[in-house]
Amino acid sequence: MCGVAGILSLSAGAPPPSLEAIERMAAALGHRGPDGTGAYRDASCALVHTRLAIIDLEGGAQPLCGEEGRIWISFNGEILNYVELREELVALGHRFETRSDTEAIVHAFEEWGEEAIPRFNGQFALALWDAREKELVLARDRVGILPLHWTEHRGQLWFASEVKALFAGNPELPRALDPEGLQDALTFWAPLAPRTAFRGVRQIPPGHVRRVRGNSVRERAYWQPAFPRRGAPELANKRVEDSAREVRSALERATALRTLRADVPVGSYLSGGLDSSMVAALGATARGAPLATFSLRFHDAEYDETPYQRQMAAALGGEHREIHIGRRDIARVFPDVVLHAERPLLRTAPAPLFLLSRLVRASGIKVVLTGEGADEVFAGYDLFREARVRRFWSRQPGSSARPALLQRLYPYLARSPVSRPAAARAFFGQDLGDAHTRGFGHGPRWRSAAALQRLLSPSLRDLLAARDPVAEFVATLPPQFDAWEPLAQDQTVEMRTLLSDYLLSAQGDRMLMAHSVEGRFPFLDPDVIDLAARLPSRHKLLGLQEKHVLKRAARGLVPAAIIDRTKQPFRAPDALCFVEQGSPDWIGEVISERALHDAGVFDPAAVGSLTRKCRANANTAQLSNADNMALVTVLSTQLLHEALVRKAPDIAPPRRFPLIDRLEGMSHG
Repeated sequence: MCGVAGILSLSAGAPPPSLEAIERMAAALGHRGPDGTGAYRDASCALVHTRLAIIDLEGGAQPLCGEEGRIWISFNGEILNYVELREELVALGHRFETRSDTEAIVHAFEEWGEEAIPRFNGQFALALWDAREKELVLARDRVGILPLHWTEHRGQLWFASEVKALFAGNPELPRALDPEGLQDALTFWAPLAPRTAFRGVRQIPPGHVRRVRGNSVRERAYWQPAFPRRGAPELANKRVEDSAREVRSALERATALRTLRADVPVGSYLSGGLDSSMVAALGATARGAPLATFSLRFHDAEYDETPYQRQMAAALGGEHREIHIGRRDIARVFPDVVLHAERPLLRTAPAPLFLLSRLVRASGIKVVLTGEGADEVFAGYDLFREARVRRFWSRQPGSSARPALLQRLYPYLARSPVSRPAAARAFFGQDLGDAHTRGFGHGPRWRSAAALQRLLSPSLRDLLAARDPVAEFVATLPPQFDAWEPLAQDQTVEMRTLLSDYLLSAQGDRMLMAHSVEGRFPFLDPDVIDLAARLPSRHKLLGLQEKHVLKRAARGLVPAAIIDRTKQPFRAPDALCFVEQGSPDWIGEVISERALHDAGVFDPAAVGSLTRKCRANANTAQLSNADNMALVTVLSTQLLHEALVRKAPDIAPPRRFPLIDRLEGMSHG
């Protein structure tokens, strides 16, 4: 993957893009592209690119233009079907100068225009400048694997892979946290696109394309999840054996594309669970030799999956590396983690992944396969099981037997929300009469996160009191949503909220690219997503057994002990990382009364009470999930304010790089 940035002057009276701004933006994205930097500039538009070289190491430099010299591109990601696209385009008369997937995008736009985008199988955030038509095209992949932000200021549109590049390029941009973005985070775990955590800064939503020509803007969704109607004949007649074969075949193709289409070595993460084990095994099969694998170990036994990781590594027979992580390791790197995530974090889970990607890069690997996306696509989360129990319960609200099924959920949590039956019935039994409303399955999660708003300053609570972020979100769901099966509805909501704006951002791209590592996600291959959507719900969630069809597809590929183990989602120690003796000094600094008043987000009295409670219970294992989440949220939000609002972005000194400068009629390096 790479870094993308640029500037577009929106009117004839706006100044041309500044060379100094281009250099600063490139410097801020250096971690995303350490292998090279380039830029294009004319009187209206500048494109910047920082390169992580994966395909066509010698010939894939950007910005790149097509044979007509008209369409220029700065592109972050991989178009994995570029070989097939290239063959089709050559047959149509296009001439290629490189072997890169980037050039296939340019020719595809020359041939098909915007309709080229749905043809791309891969992960991407791209900026295309049509120098003849004076039109800028910004687009993201279907599920938002890669980021792309934009803002307007004084007649210019600024865009970049990361917010810090916008702030670095234009120091005059107002820097402030967005109250509505914060409220989103304290509901959905992240600001929902197009909103971000920063006032005035927006992001291209997943599966969208935005076209800008002067002051004219068109934005549309070119893709969104689609499921069969409830009761469709193809759902009733489908055999699970056939589904398992189709899933196995689709994943074989998806993993082979992501393993073989790279001109550098490819490794794989191993978490110890089904998803990453299956991907690593399929990658080794495609390559004809084991991949290097990488795993996290935890000092805290509650989070550690070492035996399963080592069992799978031994079955694969390749080189396996581990990193052992404790609470102090998480606390030490957490400020860097927040700086790269560019959003409030409700959990510390991104921090171990930040450290794991550093190990990958230190081992000489630039690309890793991961199992991310399997839980959304094949219904692996406890939330889906929880929603099924609650809908079943809603048909007999007075039943005592039906809510007892909740006891089968969350077995991996030491402080499980179902450990006290009476409290669990009271919490999960809320809104049972609304079982047919949009978002019903996610209600408990959203209520738990929204409870954190009690920590906000009184003025911020007053400002947000009239807003209902859940109502805003559910109003954006497609009209056909209500005709889908309940599980399909829950999967759609999960993909539209947690997948892109939290998991793929905070735990995916940002933690990988912090150390210049590209992640590839076979479960998010468009063909895999579309196939999984067509499957009957019972093939994905059989009773309360998650990912049933995927487990069948994995037989003979992954050891039975891993397939049949109780699911353990990836987690890490939370509040305890920050309240034990020997914690870093930064913790006291960011939650000092001065820092809290400066940010204006949280009530100092409420934060003080929370902090004292967490410290008092540091050695008793009595901290609730709510307290854990609350402290992490306060710390991460305060760190975000400190790093990107109160201070200017701290970037490396800008360096000279190749520039195609049509404004001055010359090229220089």
